[in-house]
Amino acid sequence: MEFLGPYTPLILLILIASFVIQGSLTRTYRRWSGVRNPRNLTGEQVARMMLDANGLNHVPVNAVPGSLSDHYDPLRKTVNLSEGVYGVPSVAAMAVAAHEVGHAIQDRVRMPALVARGRLAVPLSLGMNLAPLLVVAGIFLQLTGLLWLGVVLFGAALLFHLITLPVEFDASRRALAYLNQTGLSGSPEATGGARSVLTAAALTYVAGFAMALAQFLNIFSIARNSD
Repeated sequence: MEFLGPYTPLILLILIASFVIQGSLTRTYRRWSGVRNPRNLTGEQVARMMLDANGLNHVPVNAVPGSLSDHYDPLRKTVNLSEGVYGVPSVAAMAVAAHEVGHAIQDRVRMPALVARGRLAVPLSLGMNLAPLLVVAGIFLQLTGLLWLGVVLFGAALLFHLITLPVEFDASRRALAYLNQTGLSGSPEATGGARSVLTAAALTYVAGFAMALAQFLNIFSIARNSD
């Protein structure tokens, strides 16, 4: 069996693009983290206001360590903001906090894609970890069955990334809509900055999906040629 499939060059190109996109996110986040939002509201305050406005008074806003470690926990029903967001009154903090609350709102309305992602997260994460091992074992041991099992698991990873896209895009849409409708963004500059931060973050999910698709096509091609 061949170890390198026909999509290997594409995978390398996407890998390079992913580094570029991640660098762009870091630069954009750093830039707008240094710009105070017009209302001088911290990420925690923005999150609290948005939660309360959407009937989610019971959802706490917690501070968590790390950078860009912000997330909504659908199991504990908590909005968790990183150190650079929770207590910081920047444009970036405002955008990120509103985005995470967007996920809380999705949870409240039971957005199908979010529900599906939550239910598939644990089994698919296990599958994503096993898939490369199965593929490598299948190739080196000349075991086509193992290779095809790896293909199936790579397909499951692709599905997870596909489901993630509408979830993340919708959360950003809700965030920007709330900031604009309530006037919290305060100025065209701050609105543009918030949009830039969320767009840069969204591109990382697009890159993740593109990588998963290229890997799936590559492994599928190797498995098909091995039959």
